[in-house]
Amino acid sequence: MRAMILERANRPLQEVDLPLPKPQTGQLLLKVNACGVCRTDLHIVDGELPKPKLPLVLGHQIVGTVVETGAQANKFALGSRVGVPWLGHTCNCCRYCLLGKENLCDRALFTGYDLNGGYAEYTVADERFCFAIPENFADLQVAPLLCAGLIGYRSYRMVEDAQSIGFYGFGAAAHILIQVANYQKKQVYAFTRSGDVSGQEFARHLGAVWAGSSEELPPEALDAAIIFAPVGKLVPAALTAVVKGGVVVCAGIHMSEIPSFPYDILWGERVLRSVANLTRQDGEEFLALAPQIPIQTEVTVFALSDANEALTALRNGQIQGAAVLVVD
Repeated sequence: MRAMILERANRPLQEVDLPLPKPQTGQLLLKVNACGVCRTDLHIVDGELPKPKLPLVLGHQIVGTVVETGAQANKFALGSRVGVPWLGHTCNCCRYCLLGKENLCDRALFTGYDLNGGYAEYTVADERFCFAIPENFADLQVAPLLCAGLIGYRSYRMVEDAQSIGFYGFGAAAHILIQVANYQKKQVYAFTRSGDVSGQEFARHLGAVWAGSSEELPPEALDAAIIFAPVGKLVPAALTAVVKGGVVVCAGIHMSEIPSFPYDILWGERVLRSVANLTRQDGEEFLALAPQIPIQTEVTVFALSDANEALTALRNGQIQGAAVLVVD
């Protein structure tokens, strides 16, 4: 099979031929139809996340068709369309797993990081961590829901009581979550890179009541904010923008250094917290909600062999919505 592999950090992916993987007990062999390109993939390529499996097939927003099942794999029939997310395995016996917090499992394995992912024609996945795909979603549109959507949804649930929410960084996750917020009649304020006029117009087109630079304060104080951009200096900016008792959620798996800030912008029972990974319950809830809205994803399509170009475009802020690789 064709695959794009990462051999070393800070190097372009290489297109290679690999043996077709064989599904083991409890696994599915999937023909990959599409795979979203995530900022986490960039963090891995750029060496910002430690100790990935190398060589590595990236990709953890996988939409695939079941073509073979391993022993004891009986959740999905042959020909079923399934989604594979970031969380690929947990121990099921640690304190976190037993408390329903499998996203915090110390022995978790992650797709496209510890396990080969979807930048390939085929992949294998543990069927317990695969999701059934809603019938009315095309492959291209559902791929970004499997990480940008799922982890964005976990972040959003932490502030769902807020009526006004700031989204710092208006990329793949924000363009999905604003649709959830609109559906629930919330007000969204979008913050983009300075000078990103097209991004601000895109946010307003999707229903943001205000859009501006992340260096600006919104026209009124916010109930909460979610930081999707991996930029540490946005933490004090967001804390300054929320009301007393407001919540600021850092949604990324990686963030640059957070600068020191005065205590008075945290004081007043403001809350600063992070989101780590996702749980299967997050996935089931979100994929049940998505068709009700219905969520419509904006995608830029790249061929599998153009994965490096997709990563570069994402790094340079040239993707409106989400980037998705199509695997023929």
